[in-house]
Amino acid sequence: QVQLVENGGGLVQPGGSLRLSCASSDDIFSFNAMAWYRQAPGKQRELVAEISTGGVSTYADSVKGRFIISRHNVNNTLSLQMNSLKPADTAVYICNAQRIRIERTSHYWGQGTQVTVSS
Repeated sequence: QVQLVENGGGLVQPGGSLRLSCASSDDIFSFNAMAWYRQAPGKQRELVAEISTGGVSTYADSVKGRFIISRHNVNNTLSLQMNSLKPADTAVYICNAQRIRIERTSHYWGQGTQVTVSS
């Protein structure tokens, strides 16, 4: 089975930076895309950033210009560099991988890592 393990979460003050990583048990080239989601208490899961196998990345409007998603193919890891953090960024950040086939898309999820941005 696919295993995704996140680390790098923690407590940071507003304006600070944090780098998250996600280690995949499978070759990341086996996924059509990988992404970071986040979920705050009482809120729905939100797509933060996504990157395709070809390296094309997209971002939620709320994080554009502040976050950078990247992949490290040799290490089979996905990263999220978060800069200029705001209290609104506080959430559990979850690694996601997707395999897209005809009429079927498989999603794999990590356990999540907590990011807390203090007031």
